[in-house]
Amino acid sequence: MKRKVSVKRNLLLKGTRFRALYVADFFVLFSILFASLLVRFGTSWPKSFSTYCAGFLIAVLIHLIVYYFGELYEPSPRIGARSFLPRVTALTAFAILVDATLALITGFFLMPRGNLVAFGIFGSLGIAFNRWLSHKVRNKRFGRPRVLLVGNDSDISLGSDHILVSETEVTVVGLVDHPMNLADLVNELSATDILLMSAGGLESVYPTPLAEIEKQRIGIFQRVIPSDTLLGIKRSLQIGGMPFIALRAHSLSKPRSTLKRTIELLYLTIGLVPLMLIATFVGGYVRLLAGRNIIYRQERTGKFGQSFMMLKFRTMTENAEIDTGVIKAQHKDERVVKGLDWIRKTRLDEIPQFVNVLKGEMSIIGPRPERPDFTNQYQLEIPGYERRHDIAPGITGLAQVKGRYHTDPAYKLGHDLQYLVNWSPILDIQILFQTIWTILVRRP
Repeated sequence: MKRKVSVKRNLLLKGTRFRALYVADFFVLFSILFASLLVRFGTSWPKSFSTYCAGFLIAVLIHLIVYYFGELYEPSPRIGARSFLPRVTALTAFAILVDATLALITGFFLMPRGNLVAFGIFGSLGIAFNRWLSHKVRNKRFGRPRVLLVGNDSDISLGSDHILVSETEVTVVGLVDHPMNLADLVNELSATDILLMSAGGLESVYPTPLAEIEKQRIGIFQRVIPSDTLLGIKRSLQIGGMPFIALRAHSLSKPRSTLKRTIELLYLTIGLVPLMLIATFVGGYVRLLAGRNIIYRQERTGKFGQSFMMLKFRTMTENAEIDTGVIKAQHKDERVVKGLDWIRKTRLDEIPQFVNVLKGEMSIIGPRPERPDFTNQYQLEIPGYERRHDIAPGITGLAQVKGRYHTDPAYKLGHDLQYLVNWSPILDIQILFQTIWTILVRRP
């Protein structure tokens, strides 16, 4: 019974709490807009009530969308929570910039310009207050956070002492020296959070057990040891006076994945006509030299390890692997049809993969998909290789612009993981321009 109650409680946090936050944020922002209007103009408004309502509604919806993509509605840790105000302030400022730009371009009235500063200040405070209040209500409704400490004896003892002194609202429910069967232990003890106190604990739960635990809305944190600070870790949390980083089963949250997909579809829409013209020319050229079957379909490993058929313009002889079996393409590969080598060097054979992007099987930018045979091999040989499947594979990626065609997969993985951790729209733009440069100089 305890196990079912624990799981149910944590799953409730995902639904009720975050729906309530949407409503609360909407109410706060709408109220601030009308309050600022009353303070400034009293009851003698320059425009009609319906005009203000329509403008305020659009402005508030813009803010909620920005907050969503800014991950303000993602589950936050119950312990070691950082202040929301700096992030809320930055997102609110960006949302106001969007409001102003939209009003300037369309001429549509959103709010009096003189109210922007007041809306930004009080809106930020109101949204941050909603999160503080939500945190307090959550702790009151579901009880104090229940923490399970994992690590060697000395690290656990030190961590327990720090938490008992510094975290008065936290209950330590277990001390274990091995991370085996963590998911079962969490349910047995009704733990809400796990602290990995010792170095090496990460490898024991990452990634499969972590995914099981994350489904139950359990927070899991790895203590940052002194040598880790040399890696430039920025997003650490303070728990009991000790630095931790929050672990996630997947590198990109749902809002960030949605934002990435939306931006890439926008890129595809803008570039659709040029792509069709280039594809028509390249397809005709391949048809002239290689024969009728100009599209080559090859099984690749995609998001979450699911297989899909990747499309390419055929540049090799048909049935090129009948005698050799599955092998990687070589530099100056003899199987390439004469006259089509430049298409491979300029990556123009990849153009049909934009169809895979439209279908959601690939993204424009991401880790390059490998064939299942190679994927299975690399997962056995390279620790953490499966992490590159957290997002849809890409037509191009950081590993392609930083490395070379024949760079060792272990080194390519480093670039792929760096991309996952540091993803941003700006990084994607940089990779796009670097890809264009790579094509122009025909770098191998």
